[in-house]
Amino acid sequence: MPFFDAIRLALNTIRTQKLKSAFTLLGVCIGVMFLISVVSIVEGMGRYMEEDLIGKLISVNTFELRHRPNINMGDIDEATWEEYRKRPRLDITDVAPATANLPADTRWYLYSEDMVMASSSTSGKPRQVRGLAVQGAFFDIKKMGVTRGRLLSEQELDRGEKSVVIGIDAAERLFPNLDPIGRELKMGGVPYRVVGLAESQGKVMGMSFDNFVIASFRSPARRLLNSRPNIVDAVVIQSPNVPAMTENMELVRAAMRGQRQLRPAQKDNFSLQTADSALEFWNKIKGYLVLAGVALPAIGLVVGAIVIMNIMLVAVAERTREIGIRKALGAKRRDILLQFLIEASTLGTLGSAIGVALGIGLAQLIAAVSPLPASVAPWSIVVGVALGAGVGIISGVYPASRASRLDPIMALRQE
Repeated sequence: MPFFDAIRLALNTIRTQKLKSAFTLLGVCIGVMFLISVVSIVEGMGRYMEEDLIGKLISVNTFELRHRPNINMGDIDEATWEEYRKRPRLDITDVAPATANLPADTRWYLYSEDMVMASSSTSGKPRQVRGLAVQGAFFDIKKMGVTRGRLLSEQELDRGEKSVVIGIDAAERLFPNLDPIGRELKMGGVPYRVVGLAESQGKVMGMSFDNFVIASFRSPARRLLNSRPNIVDAVVIQSPNVPAMTENMELVRAAMRGQRQLRPAQKDNFSLQTADSALEFWNKIKGYLVLAGVALPAIGLVVGAIVIMNIMLVAVAERTREIGIRKALGAKRRDILLQFLIEASTLGTLGSAIGVALGIGLAQLIAAVSPLPASVAPWSIVVGVALGAGVGIISGVYPASRASRLDPIMALRQE
């Protein structure tokens, strides 16, 4: 029997025996549905971590020089925390040695940040905002623009002028229903003039990235952010590409070890953190979750395989006379075997296709009604359909073999 004729016969059997076919498809459909939905949620969480959470904190091709890692994932023992606490803080005097030997195509900025109280004549009472004191190519590396006004100029940053750029949420809190450009706000009792309203930076896990006030590191604002005004939270260094970033990390490491006068046997008492290092623990967890997302639905596929095998055995028993007639008319053993294998694989593929559609729908539903993100991975669709077809073929081998071995004379006697 030609291949497409066998598929057409299988589809006709599904159409005429709807209830039996539904039970046949159910196991494969459920297994593939959960495979697609679980993998989609894991992929969505991975993209959320990489692009939204870590991506907003650490820009592309950048690394941060800090006294300890800014993003800590996984279990960190008490000894490690104790070692972090003993490390010297990054000082403004460390910045020049760390950046002196960087190539001309490298950009960097330094910053300190903390939550501070800010007020204005229209805010009623002081409001809490995220204060940032920056120096260098902060706005270029962050790719931050403004919706109104302008960014802080290089001269304003170098001179420490009392000008600030604020986020949308900070503007709503400090200047409700007013244009903030040109208005005055106070931090630590010092007045600052608003020169720019930044573009929205979005939200992550319900936390707004728009409640900020950005000032020059040389302005009085930095005294509000650390116990000592010369303390720098981090130096962020951006390279044009990944290989250059790796080389620059080694340059900064060598410069800092020389600045701290560390002997070769001594460990670094500072941290160089990239987005990949911050995501290292998450990537391990993601691998386990994907493995579980593939392994657990396999139980449903095993059930589906058993159901398909049983249904196909029943089909062989019901169609014994048909098989005898086909053999009497010249059908060979391999023709009978191929017919039943194609029917079984068609059942499995159709069930997996329905499961893929339901899995995508379930993942989108979960993403809509919960904070869990979802992103359908194309490879999971291919794997789901391939698994369905494979389950159909494997579960159809025994029934097809039995059908192909039937004696035509005995089969023709079957009523």
